[in-house]
Amino acid sequence: MPSEIPPDGLLAGDDGRARCFWGADSPDYRAYHDHEWGHPVTDDFRLFEKICLEGFQSGLSWLTILRKRENFRAAFAGFDFEKIARFGDRDVARLLGDAGIVRHRGKIESTVNNARRARELRDECGSLAAYFWRFEPDPASRPKSMTWAALREMSQSPESRALSKDLKKRGWSFVGPTTAYAFMQAMGLVNDHLEGCAARAAVEKKRKVFRRPGGSDPSARKTPRP
Repeated sequence: MPSEIPPDGLLAGDDGRARCFWGADSPDYRAYHDHEWGHPVTDDFRLFEKICLEGFQSGLSWLTILRKRENFRAAFAGFDFEKIARFGDRDVARLLGDAGIVRHRGKIESTVNNARRARELRDECGSLAAYFWRFEPDPASRPKSMTWAALREMSQSPESRALSKDLKKRGWSFVGPTTAYAFMQAMGLVNDHLEGCAARAAVEKKRKVFRRPGGSDPSARKTPRP
């Protein structure tokens, strides 16, 4: 990450593309910024993976987690929550000995717990996607222009606080409102690429044709309350 953030939050890469400053620094970040972050996702395993990895990131940089992501996928059965839900003490011990991931007992045990809660949520709602996309904000509630100044004020939102509160009520852990908002940004529930970023228009185009799970229309819903 650059030592100094430009006033508009944008940096040009060696390919001439303007990017959100955090996505312009390293090849790992550039690929993630350009092709994943903000693109709408409905795959349950990817949604579960991301919310778990956001929990593992707590206290660390996302780049650290991103570079270990394939190791995490191998260790956690591709984030198939049906399989992880059956993990026991021997699996936890195995994971604590895996130098390729973040060996934090609380976060590992949280992932196993959250897999069991994810299975319950899938049974109730039909899919994790159908549940998570209920918390997509009404576009009218978002800033008309996503500037760096606006984004600095948005480490969480009413929707992320509502999502965090509901997940905790259901027994999930490591899902605070800031973690929930980072998850929403990454999975495309919001488009927080900055104005002038080369990826913003492409993400917005995808969001306009994206079919929400269950056909929900974010503009027709009331904002969830935290």
